[in-house]
Amino acid sequence: MKRTIPPKELNELLSMKNDLLLLDVRRKTDLESFHYAIPGAEWRDPDAVDEWSADLPRGRNVVIYCARGGPVSNRVLDHVQEKKINARYIEGGIAAWKAAGGTTEYRK
Repeated sequence: MKRTIPPKELNELLSMKNDLLLLDVRRKTDLESFHYAIPGAEWRDPDAVDEWSADLPRGRNVVIYCARGGPVSNRVLDHVQEKKINARYIEGGIAAWKAAGGTTEYRK
């Protein structure tokens, strides 16, 4: 399976009410400087991926994003895929999502 999903493809999946789990894995410092998230996304601490990755549902598609779709997303994705979870990450992270016109919501 491909490791990434382009923002446009994710937007199409979300518009079809696809049953996917969207995980925001930005570091706390990135969250504190950019208070927007993709609607419906759950934040998970990327530094605690070993603790929460085992609890992810195996029957759902998972999409992960960080700030720019780089090392944080790749590291988290590796851990999640080791648990046999069907997961990908957004190419370019939330920055690319927003640049492509993706919807975001303000979060404190």
